[in-house]
Amino acid sequence: MSTRTIARQCTLCEAHCGILVTVEGDQVTRIEGNPEDVLSKGYICPKATAMGGLHHDPDRLRTPVRRVGSSFEPIGWDEAFQEIGRRLREVRRVHGSSAIGMYLGNPAAHSSSVLYAVMLRAALLTRNFFSASSIDQFPQEFVAWRMFGSNVLMPVTDIDRTDRLVILGANPAVSNGSITTMPNAKQRIREVRRRGGKVVVIDPRRTETARLADQHVAVCPGGDVYLLLAMLHVLVVEELCDERAVRAVSNGWEQLRALVVEAEPERMAPHAGVDAETIRELAREHAAVPSAVLYARIGVCQQVTGTLTHWLVNTINAVTGNLDRPGGQMFATPPIDAARYAKYLPMGYGAWTDRSGTYKSFRSELPVAALAEEILTEGPGRIRAMITYAGNPVLSTPQRGRLGEALDSLDFYVAVDMYVTETTRHADIILPPISPLEREDVSILFPLFSVRNNLRFDARVLEPPADGLEDWQIMARLITEVVRLPARRFTGRVLNGVFDRISPVRIAAVGVVTGPYGVLKRGRKGLTVGKARAAAGGIDLGPLRPRLRSLIGTKDRKVCLAPEDFVAAAREVLADARAGKALTTPAEGFDLKLIGRRHLRSNNSWLHNVPAMVKGRDRCTALMHPQDAAARGLGDGERVTVRSRTGSIVVPLEVSDDIRVGTVAIPHGWGHQEPGVGWTVAASLPGANVNLLHDPGVTDMFSGAAAVNNTWVAVTRAPVEHGDGDRVSEREPAPSA
Repeated sequence: MSTRTIARQCTLCEAHCGILVTVEGDQVTRIEGNPEDVLSKGYICPKATAMGGLHHDPDRLRTPVRRVGSSFEPIGWDEAFQEIGRRLREVRRVHGSSAIGMYLGNPAAHSSSVLYAVMLRAALLTRNFFSASSIDQFPQEFVAWRMFGSNVLMPVTDIDRTDRLVILGANPAVSNGSITTMPNAKQRIREVRRRGGKVVVIDPRRTETARLADQHVAVCPGGDVYLLLAMLHVLVVEELCDERAVRAVSNGWEQLRALVVEAEPERMAPHAGVDAETIRELAREHAAVPSAVLYARIGVCQQVTGTLTHWLVNTINAVTGNLDRPGGQMFATPPIDAARYAKYLPMGYGAWTDRSGTYKSFRSELPVAALAEEILTEGPGRIRAMITYAGNPVLSTPQRGRLGEALDSLDFYVAVDMYVTETTRHADIILPPISPLEREDVSILFPLFSVRNNLRFDARVLEPPADGLEDWQIMARLITEVVRLPARRFTGRVLNGVFDRISPVRIAAVGVVTGPYGVLKRGRKGLTVGKARAAAGGIDLGPLRPRLRSLIGTKDRKVCLAPEDFVAAAREVLADARAGKALTTPAEGFDLKLIGRRHLRSNNSWLHNVPAMVKGRDRCTALMHPQDAAARGLGDGERVTVRSRTGSIVVPLEVSDDIRVGTVAIPHGWGHQEPGVGWTVAASLPGANVNLLHDPGVTDMFSGAAAVNNTWVAVTRAPVEHGDGDRVSEREPAPSA
């Protein structure tokens, strides 16, 4: 039996670490880090080793399936596509284009097949398009659009050259970066300190990242906006900014100055949960060093002030001279330079809304918070058919637990997924793509956000089955089925033939050749995909370099420091703070703020069916401070009921002083006990769906992104269940042994 080792990347998270996959025959026997990889340099996290288990998982679908009653039966590809086309076209004919909805999950963005998903969205001509972006990054995109003229221009943290790294609401020691691709973030953080720099983590929890830092600031959940406004006050009032330099590259300085004049640290401190002197120290130190960068991510995205917070992060970096400068916030120069042209794409903010008029469209999609109601609410414009591509929105989005019911009510639902999940179990037809190890690819998206410019090729490890289809091929066939074609039998075959010849790798090859490093600009020394294919660790294209002037898409070609609506909203926040009002007011009986958390072996819900990723102790626990536990008479390991105005769940309690008093943290992506789920291992695991606690109506005030990181809850001892199903009240003592 032949043994071979293939270099590629792990595509399970944004880090895309380089791996070496050893195969004997058709069995993956070993996965290890690739020391030649130009970005990860041999580092991998435990998730990378799961790619073999994912590929060999017996629960993974390997052929299309069709619903028959409460179960599924195999169906051929051609028959599946014909039925899908017929039924979707019928829904569109009777109810209009927007009667078909589409949801795009995170895994879709981890390959260049996302290009075909975007084309399918365009072919559908529907207003009802949703994606995971409105659960995890809309505020950052919205801020990039308003400040720099393009939603793609989300700055990258130049961690490898900074003298001061301040992290808010992010845990890169576990995530290895998000919208800043930084494999082996732990080592990169250590290097900041080793070269004499300082690392500060601002988070209600002492995270894995905070344990590596010089300083941990335990901000109150939702208090980031007050903290940043006060820092900006110090920077402006104490004249710690280079005003002349700021004015040269941006506009809005006077409006910014007027806004923060009354945001004194002493006034903001009670709302931030951070003392005034610490706030002053944070601001002064940020201005004093040669280079510094504030890096914020999902923890502050998922708040009602997500947009305001990310605006203030970018603004503080800008006024201290740390925007578009080595060691600060920068913009990559990727081999396929999509950012250069993204500024010409219309964002269409508010071009349409959901039917209630609550949620505005942004970048031609609606926030996912509206999805369940848009399916369940009767009347014109109701979604009657759905296409989901990857993702698991029943678990990953707050829908008051109604999304499963909504999917069951559809006239037709087709899912593109490798598994029968909590979401896809409601589908009429499931189309499974081949395993990641069976396809080759060139990443188009993540080099846009890497901490170092690079080009890497994802080699195919195993040959796909003869009847297997890649994600992009499935998308292409769906496009052919839904697009309006004359003489469909003939023109459909022609269109399929065209698609077969323009794979994402070929599209990427054209993008590389015509890009900033390509042969069209640099001649024989220029880049090609072929050269990347031949380089087992990829091609290093150097550090990030200043280039905002060539990318910016604002009308005056300057950074907009003070968008009028941002300033107006911030004034309201400050006015409420002066009046002693909090951003969120607890209802009677709710006294703890719920935040999220993540684990190194977990990636949303994707890996819970791989035994190696879920062995050991329970990870879906409620993390609580000892003081809060004692006040409620609760002990470590007890089962507790966590209740909000929206719902309740039962999970084990984990008591630790790693979390701020008054706060509880529960991870998302768990709760696999629903009937009909095809995950054998995951279905046997403990855990609960934390999104049952979050109100979908509570969203970021601008983008509509779900605000799931500051929910008021109550925690009590869970009722005891006896073997015969009897329950004991939580107020009654358990029977003695």
